[in-house]
Amino acid sequence: MAYRLAEAGKRVLVIEHGGTDAGPFIQMPAALSYPMNMKTYDWGFQTEPEPHLGGRTLVTPRGKVVGGSSSINGMVYVRGHAKDFDHWAEQGADGWSYADVLPYFKRQESWHDSGHGGDADWRGKNGPLHVTRGPRKNPLFHAFVEAGKQAGYEVTDDYNGQKQEGFGPMEQTVWKGRRWSAANAYLRPALERENCELIRAFARKIVIEDGRAVGVEVERGGKIDVIRAEAEVIIAASSINSPKLLMLSGIGPAAHLQEHGIEVVADRAGVGQNLQDHLEVYMQYASKKPITLYRYWNLFWKGLLGAQWLFTKTGLGASNQFESAAFIRSKAGVEYPDIQYHFLPIAVRYDGQAAAEGHGFQAHTGPMRSPSRGEITLKSADPKEAPRIFFNYMSTDQDWEDFRTCLRLTREIFAQKAFEPYVKHEIQPGVNYQSDDELNDFIREHAESAYHPCGTCRMGRADDPTAVVDPDLRVIGVEGLRVADSSIFPRVTNGNLNGPSIMVGEKASDHILGRRLPSANDEPWIHPDWQNLQR
Repeated sequence: MAYRLAEAGKRVLVIEHGGTDAGPFIQMPAALSYPMNMKTYDWGFQTEPEPHLGGRTLVTPRGKVVGGSSSINGMVYVRGHAKDFDHWAEQGADGWSYADVLPYFKRQESWHDSGHGGDADWRGKNGPLHVTRGPRKNPLFHAFVEAGKQAGYEVTDDYNGQKQEGFGPMEQTVWKGRRWSAANAYLRPALERENCELIRAFARKIVIEDGRAVGVEVERGGKIDVIRAEAEVIIAASSINSPKLLMLSGIGPAAHLQEHGIEVVADRAGVGQNLQDHLEVYMQYASKKPITLYRYWNLFWKGLLGAQWLFTKTGLGASNQFESAAFIRSKAGVEYPDIQYHFLPIAVRYDGQAAAEGHGFQAHTGPMRSPSRGEITLKSADPKEAPRIFFNYMSTDQDWEDFRTCLRLTREIFAQKAFEPYVKHEIQPGVNYQSDDELNDFIREHAESAYHPCGTCRMGRADDPTAVVDPDLRVIGVEGLRVADSSIFPRVTNGNLNGPSIMVGEKASDHILGRRLPSANDEPWIHPDWQNLQR
């Protein structure tokens, strides 16, 4: 938004609490597990004990750094499925159907096909956000796609093009060997303009006078100050911090605000509600051949590869290593994919802990459209205190059924002939987990967030009592205030959320400027017999 608004001649001030994104831990794609586990770059949020996951507390990383969560994420680029956005429109997000958002996805992208094929007509060529594909040199990346094909699934050259469903190459926001975050793509060019400025400060609340947002109360240098806005205040603080800021400012469920002694400016029941995420498990397999990334999982090789990247921006350090993917449907009667796969040629956790068994590989898998809903609420009126984060994961029978289906379908894929030369045995869950109850136990103990929280300032029509923002992203009940980030999603989209979050910023800027790109007429691919066939 800063980029597009400054480009249009508006004066823009960006308020960021976090520090610089310089340095190899952020800019080196293969180092992705580091920044999301570092207090320097991450807010350090944790969920409340999740009752359906055995009372476990899960981490909820959010970027506290220039570039926000795009500076600490896994750099996987997924637009979402066309039907996701049509569903948004059906739920009251008028003007946000796939036909409406596709032009903005194209506007944001500089897509590079790297000779791997793809749907060039469906992609953008001149946007600030470079989208590339890894080299897929490891044979395991190709084995994964071939195994999907052998199991009867579709193959797709471009899941961000006409056809999401199927197995194929995964895309990443990496350019010339560097993380291509929102900061690198948009903010740095915007700050080169005289009419765009960045300051480091902690936003405490929105200042509202006579029903209009007039500025932001911030803390910087140990002092509290008010920065007044000439036109509008736009919150883009994540699905965790955006509802928190609204509630601290008096916008939210009245009874909850009054509990904490906060004067109610606008009673909006939906603020902080509708919290969604993607959960996933890592299906891990020991490898017969020493061809995985495990050989580099030691200080010597990490240092060598790090040095290679530092001086040349090439080598294994220049990819996030997520280079093959899949989107499939869990059963007949599901219209479009509801299961996602990330394939990784090493058995390792997001916190960087490798499997004890040595050489291995894994698929991250989980359902895309969980019916469970959680909430963000305040613990107190203290702006410095983290909010209460409760996802209510796995709270419906459908969640458990869908997850068990994911595990069983994944086992079938890895049992295909393409993996015969590579699969030694299943590390996780392991052969002892077969029955529904056994698989439930594994899910309860091992399901992790994919770090895709959204939905807490839901977009809808102004007469919808549970909507927080209208389709122009204006906060309902307050003048001069908008929210534009993943919190406005009515429902979580298929896949990783960085792509659609950036699209929200692109489209929001046009809503603010009072203009709109023409709608597209492209028809996405839907399996011709989805009612009767699972694949």
